[in-house]
Amino acid sequence: MITKKEKEFIHYWEQMRIVRSRFGNKMLSGLPVAVMFGLPIILSVVVIRLFFPEWYTKISNTTSGMFMVIVIAVLIAIFFYSYFRMHFKWEMNEQLYKELKIKEKVQISSDTIDNS
Repeated sequence: MITKKEKEFIHYWEQMRIVRSRFGNKMLSGLPVAVMFGLPIILSVVVIRLFFPEWYTKISNTTSGMFMVIVIAVLIAIFFYSYFRMHFKWEMNEQLYKELKIKEKVQISSDTIDNS
């Protein structure tokens, strides 16, 4: 038996599955959580670089160019996490949708057999 909540999900996913499958939508939807993980790393590196520049270069043994490499690497990680997190979520919803459609089809066929 398909519950009301499952029927609501089927209806919702039939409308949203194409919209949610687009690259731009996945990227923008996952960006807030990805920024939440990446922003503290960037901020800590920037604060150390701005307020303690001699300590940063002395301790880490890096040149000033490495600063931009770190920021770019973290930005790439943010975009990577943003896309793949939402792609995984889309795949899980798509799998649930297909399972519920099969369950619905089996229920309809069993109801027609019982009514015959």
